[in-house]
Amino acid sequence: MLIGIDWGGTKIEGVAMGRDGKELLRLRQDTPRYDYAGCIRMIREMIAELELKTGRTGSIGIGIPGSLEPVSRLGKGASSTWLLGRPVEKDLHDAIRRDLRVENDADCFAASEAVDGAGAGHNVVFAVILGSGAGAGIAVGGKAHHGPNNSGGEWGHNPLPFPDVTEIAGRACYCGRHGCMETWVSGRAFEAEYARHTNEELKAREIIEKKRQGDRLCGLLWERYVDRVARGLATVVNTLDPDVLVMGGGMSNVDELYEDLLPALARRTFSTVFHTPIKRAVHGDSSGVRGAAWLWRD
Repeated sequence: MLIGIDWGGTKIEGVAMGRDGKELLRLRQDTPRYDYAGCIRMIREMIAELELKTGRTGSIGIGIPGSLEPVSRLGKGASSTWLLGRPVEKDLHDAIRRDLRVENDADCFAASEAVDGAGAGHNVVFAVILGSGAGAGIAVGGKAHHGPNNSGGEWGHNPLPFPDVTEIAGRACYCGRHGCMETWVSGRAFEAEYARHTNEELKAREIIEKKRQGDRLCGLLWERYVDRVARGLATVVNTLDPDVLVMGGGMSNVDELYEDLLPALARRTFSTVFHTPIKRAVHGDSSGVRGAAWLWRD
């Protein structure tokens, strides 16, 4: 069988799958945040539990909230900052003492949706995560694309294109820069925008509900949010022209995104036509852990 582990910033999830993609067992626990050794230990114990309860041994693929420097294999670009500079792959191997494959969680998400999700049947899949942060993965031919720097799909840390005067120089990002896409289009950024205008804190789903009830401010904030997502994705379409855009993360559950983003994106691309389908991830929050399991699909 195939075992996938999604090492996220808020939860660690594991799945045991047959090679046909059928799920046999799923486990989930809260991430011991800022406890690197505790995370490694939890992953080891989760793998043991998956194998004990299924009575089978599986290959092991692990998605992490960052990537590995291709030469040193040290953690880099991780929103879970306690992975930065750590020998993540070696430490996992030392703890589990089995062959394993470690990749970026967004790349796992892209591969999952490319194999048997919203991107199935498409050659080049650009999979966007609009969650507590913002990122993306690229899959080509059903496999994640990385590049020589292991940085393919780091969309969330490009600057917001075509900023107006109110968006310059941009908000501070945990990566040390200002104005990254993540600071404009994540779920947290959407909530922060509402709080900035009202001095009231609401969850994204509550802001959307107020918009649906006719709240003018919430409607304007949503329009601006969609335009920012469109500006960011226009550079992707102009550069890569993927066969499909697959949307994941909490903000991808807003139905209006699929009605409003397509015309907004068409206005921002260089081409006079825009035929790229924009689809909601089929596997939702499960895509990352399934993609980690699919790392051993070959």
